[in-house]
Amino acid sequence: MPVDCLSLFSVNFKLTRMQPLDLNLLIALDALLSEGSVTAAAERMNLSVPTMSRTLSRIRDMVGDPIFVRAGRVLVPTPRAEALREGAREVVQQARALLQRAEHFDFHTLERTFTIRADDGFVSSFGPVLLRLLMDAAPGVRLTFRAQGQQDVESLREGLIDLDIGVIADMGPEIVRQALFRDRFVAAFRVGHPLERAEVITPEMFAEYRHVTVSRRGRTSGPVDDILATKGLTRNVVTVAPTFAEALSIARETDLVATVAERLTQTARHGMRTRELPIVTPPVPISQAWHPRFGVDPGHRALRALLKQACQLVV
Repeated sequence: MPVDCLSLFSVNFKLTRMQPLDLNLLIALDALLSEGSVTAAAERMNLSVPTMSRTLSRIRDMVGDPIFVRAGRVLVPTPRAEALREGAREVVQQARALLQRAEHFDFHTLERTFTIRADDGFVSSFGPVLLRLLMDAAPGVRLTFRAQGQQDVESLREGLIDLDIGVIADMGPEIVRQALFRDRFVAAFRVGHPLERAEVITPEMFAEYRHVTVSRRGRTSGPVDDILATKGLTRNVVTVAPTFAEALSIARETDLVATVAERLTQTARHGMRTRELPIVTPPVPISQAWHPRFGVDPGHRALRALLKQACQLVV
């Protein structure tokens, strides 16, 4: 019958909160009971004989029993030690299986739901590719996408969000960031817009038309406006949209010009005209971020690798 680990720890070893179990002592006890001698157990665990002797003393203190007594020239286990033999072996085997489980991880058989926080542009442009890869690599894995909002450490720390994707600000050493790709801003407008006829869009022409800008915080200016200001120009921003998709929907039906991230909107810009900006703007770094507590989780690692692969296929 399988061993009830909790009962074994609480009854046989008389553990208390003041006496935490050292798993190494349990492994050493298993080696001693299997080998029947301190010397052989020391060789099995690659320890010196004096070290194993000290370990035996600690085990005796923990269990409250001599464990081994001398009978002539050899050591023989006490009745208490014999009673612990099978249980100790079973617990050690269970612990090893638990710790080695990641080595035998099979992503294809994983059944799990991951939550990814990303803006609508990432979901529409990269989500389909990611899902095709995922359905082939891990058909039992489900994804829940949540809209971008305030970036916070707590959601990642507590596992409410598995991955945060986007322009990730430095949230301190507690959060790990991995670069996925670099994006850039472009101008998008409807078919038939007056700018469509221009062979070259100058900064003056760009500033002349009215604009819809994107800001989750409702800001009417950003890096584009800062650069235009150095040329003595100002955009006429008449509306602010919270997402790229909404800004493009407005620009598609009006004469407003939308300045959006190119790769994050490659799907949403379908049927529209896209031109390079007449100014040079800093690249937009897109990253994925997670909490270190999930850094070595095999399922989490597999998902991160698959997401990076999806981005490489798209860009």
